[in-house]
Parts: sequence; structure tokens; C-alpha cells
Amino acid sequence: MKLLIVESPSKAKTIEKYLEGEFTVRASVGHIRDLPKSNKKAIDIEAGFVPHYEISKGKEKIVHELQGLAEKASEILLATDPDREGEAIAWHIETLLNQDKKVKAPIERVAFYEITKEAVGEALKYPRKIDTALRKAQEARRVLDRLVGYDLSGLIWKKVRYGLSAGRVQSPALRIIMEREREIRAFVPEKFWKILGLFETEKGAKITLECSEEPRDLPAQAGEKLVEKILTEGKKGTWLVKDVKESEQKRSPRAPFTTSTLQQTASSRLGYSPSRTMQIAQKLYEAGHITYMRTDSTNLSSVAQGQILSFVNKEYGKEYAQARIYKTKSKNAQEAHEAIRPTHIDKLHTGYDDYDRLYRLIWERAISSQMADAKLLKTKITAIIEKHEDLPSFGANGSRLLFPGWLTVDTGARGEDIELPQCKEGEKLKLLGLSSEEKFTEPPGRYSEAGLIKELESRDIGRPSTYASIMKTLEEREYVRKEGKTLFPTDVGEVVSDFLEKHFANYISDTFTAEMEDELDEISRGEREYEKTLKDFYIPFSKDVKAKEKLEKATNLGEAPDNIKCPKCGSKMIIKLSRGGKFYSCSKYPDCDGALMLDGTELKGPEETGEMCPLCGLPAQAGEKKKNVYGGKLIVRARRDGSGTFISCSRYPKCKFIKKDEAEEAKKRTGVICPLCKKGDITERRGRFGIFYSCSNYPNCKFAIKAKPTGNVCKLCGSLMMEGTKTIPERCSNKACKMHNPHKIPKIETQ
Repeated sequence: MKLLIVESPSKAKTIEKYLEGEFTVRASVGHIRDLPKSNKKAIDIEAGFVPHYEISKGKEKIVHELQGLAEKASEILLATDPDREGEAIAWHIETLLNQDKKVKAPIERVAFYEITKEAVGEALKYPRKIDTALRKAQEARRVLDRLVGYDLSGLIWKKVRYGLSAGRVQSPALRIIMEREREIRAFVPEKFWKILGLFETEKGAKITLECSEEPRDLPAQAGEKLVEKILTEGKKGTWLVKDVKESEQKRSPRAPFTTSTLQQTASSRLGYSPSRTMQIAQKLYEAGHITYMRTDSTNLSSVAQGQILSFVNKEYGKEYAQARIYKTKSKNAQEAHEAIRPTHIDKLHTGYDDYDRLYRLIWERAISSQMADAKLLKTKITAIIEKHEDLPSFGANGSRLLFPGWLTVDTGARGEDIELPQCKEGEKLKLLGLSSEEKFTEPPGRYSEAGLIKELESRDIGRPSTYASIMKTLEEREYVRKEGKTLFPTDVGEVVSDFLEKHFANYISDTFTAEMEDELDEISRGEREYEKTLKDFYIPFSKDVKAKEKLEKATNLGEAPDNIKCPKCGSKMIIKLSRGGKFYSCSKYPDCDGALMLDGTELKGPEETGEMCPLCGLPAQAGEKKKNVYGGKLIVRARRDGSGTFISCSRYPKCKFIKKDEAEEAKKRTGVICPLCKKGDITERRGRFGIFYSCSNYPNCKFAIKAKPTGNVCKLCGSLMMEGTKTIPERCSNKACKMHNPHKIPKIETQ
């Protein structure tokens, strides 16, 4: 028996079908080993930054199955994804297969850049050993991120708030968002005027011309006088066409997609988040529709280029085809990889709506990249007031498509034709109307996810595999909030970024982050040592972190406006950050605990109800150990989302008792009995990430699910079913069950 191990179960099924029984194909289902959660056990720094891996939770059965198959195999090939992470996963699999020394067959590595029968067959002819340098580079990245994340996050927990995090690449991305936010806040609008005129040509055609010079550089009074003069002289003067210019221009196609450009375009055109884009792209790759989707190369293989040119010749004509080679912008791009392209050029869709939009985007970009330039006729008309050459001219720009070229395929990049009426130099224009509108300059726009990815790439921060996770982490940590496509920094994000910029500016700078990425790339090429790289970074970094442990809490956001005074002592107030957001606190705190909400209403602290906590505040009963009695009291607290108050134990989080409002609790109960304790009702709750459903006996029973239970039981595993979507009414609450979230990414047929 020959054994082939891949990462994804869906990829395994596709490849097994192609190999027609020649290999037994199994999936590791992603990573099978990782660093333990405890940082003390994870990395032995003194021994040379040696990581101590353990089998990931829930993967024991998979490892046991792979080991059993490997012992019987005559040949073992590891075909994990063709990147650093895939190389590391292959090494972990090899290590686990060899740990008991029962496997006799040689273990080798193959890489599939596309999942087609031809590509798989060709790759199997050239097995190799695991690339140690590539694996070491991934290990260095993982260890480095763990060291930075744990040390910085631990400090932020103490100095800002528990549960927050910092990261080697995540924190520079947050800094970039905050830099733009400060630009917006510091922006001073400048007044300018937009002056438009509606004219009629000698042939009776209408044309709108705009003042080509905005008098914004003049002092306000002088600008107003100039506008008034233009309007006065324009209404009584004679208008002449001063100049008509026509020029033919070319628009060249864009390069095929890399990971970052795919994420940017999918965000701007389709509204997909980076994580959603990569989720769909992964499935398209595994089903054999596209080449590998994590790449920073714009290369196309000579075979693929030939197929595209033949397709263009056949479908559109010879004049539309033009062979092109694109230079990859990333200096560390792996040129052996290809850009993202369809594996079958003549296939225009997958047959599934959820996939077609992204697949069509990839198909259009790849095909159009090998097509001729589009030709446009640009027209510019300039008009002036006769005998007033000293006044600004008016003008209009137009364009007309002469030859569509690559825009025939990439229709999303095609602009709108703006055809201007024909007129000649010296022709008189009849004024139909002249108006001015006072406007103000606007600050630079905030980043969208697409814009931030583009900015990160331009600064050489992060790599193709990290962009989606950066966006996801920033949102999950509540450092940014997304409104439409725009990213707004939150109060928490601002405080964290300010703290890091003030105390660790060199570690989250563009230069340092980019240089560290370069060093990791050098490890992957065998040009730099693993231990020395980590040592040179971590020793000074850990000293800097320890030196900052004496800092005060960083929840002070500056002084409140002068008109805001403490309601208790009349002193000045400062802006502080709490779990509920910003508030005004007395500058004499803790001597004075006066506080105000941002709307000016008084903010009161927790108030005692006069009751003892029923869990930890009651007197000791006969036979009960006194050390279990702590004297907790019930207090009224404000909800974090501002929706009201609730009553809980004063000793939270050591005691998590929350007094239930029986009337409100009854409204939220679903009537479905908890499958874990068989006593409580599944009840609606609101948590950090929104509404979820849990047992009414919490904290004694901690059963919880993400969506409302339907009352039915899964036919596959017996778990509780919960509400799904319009297309899939129900889904299983058990994440390990095949019926969990089947609606998100439907299975698609392979090529």
C-alpha cells in the first residue's frame, strides 16, 4: 500500500479520485501539533529557543490512524500545502510517524500547486526531502509571534485591561489605522468654491464646464472676491472655446492575482472580507478550479500562458491576444510559484452561485492579463471669457473607447464613456447658467480592509498568509469596528496603540517589522541561523518589557473639556477608559470618586442591595468548612453595552453569581431542556460577541451554543440542532459533526 497525506479532507477525496486506487489518501485536517497554551512549557529559551510541541486537542484519533496506515505502507508521500506552513505541517507529520520507529517506508514530500489530474500525476514523479530551511523559517515565525504576543499581551493586561492582546504584525497594522485617525482629527478644512457653467454650442449641444482653478490658496476674502468677479463677468461676457485637445491613450491590463490583490479586489468589488475570500479560494483550490491561493508571485507558467493566448485567439480574435510577463513587486516573492489563475481556462464558472463571483473574478483577471491594450480617445475642452484672460478658464474632460482590448473580459475595470459634444477652437458658447457652491476640503479617508491590506503590502508588513488573520484579529479584539467597508478604531484600540507607540515604538515600526520579515525570509533560504535570529531579537526585547512593568495604568486618555467639572468636589476631570467605554473621572481620584458619563450624567459606582450573595456570602452551615465562606455581597452593576443594570456578587470574578430577573428570564427561555444537565432551560444570553444561548443553570452548568435551539436532535450525532440560515434551516450544535455549518461553503464537484 502507498500512502499519500494531505491537509484537507476535501482535497484528499479529489486526489484519491484522480489516482484511481494507486494511493490511499488521508488528511491531517490542518495542523496536528502546536505549542501548548502555557508559554513556560512552550519554548525552552535557554536551550536555544527550542519549541516543545504537543498533539493538538482532538487530533489524537487522526494521528493514531495515520501512524497505523504508515506502518503498513511501502511508500509515504506528504502533500501538504506548498508554502512554509505546509512544509512545517509535513515535518510534524513525519516526526510523529517516526517517533516509535515502527514505520519502515521512506517518507518524502511532494507539492501540488494545482489540484488537477495532470498536475498531481506530474508532481508525484518528483518527490523530495522536507525543506529544513523552509520549515525552520515557519518555526521561527511561530516562536517569534508567541514570544512577542505573550510578553506584550501580558503587559497590556496589567497596564490597560485584562483579555487584550498585542502581536508582532497585528500591532503595526493597528498603529497604521491610528496614524490615519490622528491625521483626520488634526485636519483643518479649507474653504473653496466649485463654479459650474452650463453652455450651448453653435450646433445646439449642451455641455457643462467647471472652473479649472479652485481659488482655495487665496485668503478667504480674496477668494470670495474672485468668485464674485467670475460670476459677474461670466454672466455679461462672451464665452469662447480656447482649446480643444484630442489624444489617444492606452490602458494596459493588470497582472494576475496575488493573495493580497485578490483580497483587495474581492473586498472592493464583491464586498467579501479577506477571511471570506480566502475561505472560498481554499475550497476552489481543493476542488481543482484554481491554482494555489497563497502566493505573492505574478508569474504564469509557459503552459498556462499558451492556453490563455489560444483561448483569447479563438474567442475574441488575434488582435486581442498579447503575451505579457509581469514583474513581481515583492522582493521576497517565491518565483517558482504561480499567480492565482483558473486551472481550466475554458471553464467560465463552477456551477455554484457562492463560488462563481470569486471564480469569475480570478478567471477575468488571468485571461485579461494576456490581452492587448485598450485604446481610448481622451478629449479636453477649455473655454474662457473673452477679454478676461486673467480670470480662470473653464474646462471639461471626456473619453471614448476606441478598442476595448482586455476590457472586453475584465468588465469591472471598465470606466464610463463620457462623450463631449464636438466644437472647434474659437467657437462661441451660449451661457445658459452659471453657479457657485461653497465647499470645504475633506480629510483623508479611513482605511477599508482592502486599503489596509494594500498599505501593509506596500510597507512590506506581513505575508500573503497573514493578511486575513490580521483583519480578523483586529475586529475580534474590538480594536476596530467596521461600518460598511470602513474601519474605525475603537477607544480600546486607541489606548492599546498609544501605549505601544509610546513604550515600544521601535518594535512596531515599519522598518523593524519589514526587516524582521526579511530575516525570516533569509532563514527560509538558508542564509540566516534560526537561534541567532531569535536571540538577537528576544534578549533586548524581554529586557524592555521587564523595564516597563513599573509603569502606571494606561487608561488615561487626556484632560476633559474645561467646562466639565467633578460633580462631587468641583475639580478638573480627565477622560478615562473602562470596560464600558470612555467616561470622565475626577483628577483627584482615588481621593475623590466623582465620575460622569460623556453625556454629562453622573456615573455611579456599584451600589449594594443589602443582600448577601447566596453562593459565597451565607454563614457557614453545620459541617461546612469556614474557609469556603467569603462574605460576598450583592451589588448593582451597569451593563457594558449600556442597556441597563444587573445584580451580581461583589467578589466577581472569583464568584460569578448573577441574580436573575425572573420575569425577564422567562421571556428569554426557549423551552428546550439542556442536553447536558437535563434540568435547566436553554436561555438567550448576550455576551462580548453578541447573542448566544446557554443553560439557565449557569454557572453550575456551562452548556452553550451560538444560535437558537430548534428542539430537534441531530440524526448523525444526537446533539442539539440550532437555527441555521435561509438555505439551511437547521445545523448541528456539535462543531465536529458534518451537519455543523454546511450552509457556509457547500461542497462542489471537482474537475
